[in-house]
Amino acid sequence: MELVKLFVGGFPLEIDELELAKLFAPHGDISTIKIVRDKKTRICKGYAFIEMNDRQGAEAAVEALDGTDMNGKQLTVKINEEPAAKPSYAPKAFAPQRQPVYQKVSRPGTEERKKRPRRTL
Repeated sequence: MELVKLFVGGFPLEIDELELAKLFAPHGDISTIKIVRDKKTRICKGYAFIEMNDRQGAEAAVEALDGTDMNGKQLTVKINEEPAAKPSYAPKAFAPQRQPVYQKVSRPGTEERKKRPRRTL
């Protein structure tokens, strides 16, 4: 089973997950629906991501729903072709190691005093 992610944009802000499910269900099996919302206000931003269980259903949904009118707004439905997952940070094992450079700074004209040896327990 290959999950295919769809981008859905341009729908009315008052729509909920159930209405999107009703719209996409005739075209194929839906795995997940994620409507993107503002973190603070929880108001819909007008786009969502839908994961469908097969590519045929996703392509059928794109063909049938892209450009359709929904409550006066035009839907945009596209298959979200993500590039291969790239790590945002290189793992520490592969990161180039830099040696820290420390240099003791002292005032001119002062002599460096020897320190007492540490006591071992």
